[in-house]
Amino acid sequence: MNQEKRIISASMLASDFSQSGNEAKAVAAAGSDWLHIDVMDGVFVPNITIGVPFVQAMKKSVSIPLDVHLMIVQPEKHIHAFAKTGADILTIHCENNPNIHYTLMEIRKLGVRPAVAINPGTPAILVEPILPFIDMVLVMTVNPGFGGQKFIPETLSKIRQIRQWSDERNLNLNIQVDGGINGETAGLCAEAGANVLVAGTAIFGYPEGYAAGIQALR
Repeated sequence: MNQEKRIISASMLASDFSQSGNEAKAVAAAGSDWLHIDVMDGVFVPNITIGVPFVQAMKKSVSIPLDVHLMIVQPEKHIHAFAKTGADILTIHCENNPNIHYTLMEIRKLGVRPAVAINPGTPAILVEPILPFIDMVLVMTVNPGFGGQKFIPETLSKIRQIRQWSDERNLNLNIQVDGGINGETAGLCAEAGANVLVAGTAIFGYPEGYAAGIQALR
């Protein structure tokens, strides 16, 4: 992966859910590289969002990769369903899976790219042992569960550390950031080593339209 190219993953959490298919098509046409889908269960995080049927609907709507972030308890019980219905990337949290290596290997066997997420309060060292087995690390730059939160600058040091490990070991990892990403914070994250930017309101709420919002992030 060329780390100089910023991959934009538009977060459907900020879209108009009553027009989900049209919103997905519009943001893909506007230049989003991936479509980010947040799955929340109301247990691992306070909020409840969508599940397998939504992912299946998005697969029918767009051809860009579906970047599915599982913020749920026992994600290992659901990876097969999400893989079957169209997830191209499956991100699970290191905080809620004691057998995370096994789960990641199962994701890979299903033909899906495995990724691991860490919350703002989780140290980077927890993902260090599993870096050779994943394609991406998602560094949460806000506390997961709600959109529209303010970026936490202290997370930048974790991005730098993970990028250093990736470079030292020639892993060429994607490092994704999610939370409070806009034209200003995108630059800070990119300087720290992130190359995949998840953005919701910075795209769907951009005054000049989706394409302009995506271009501002680039």
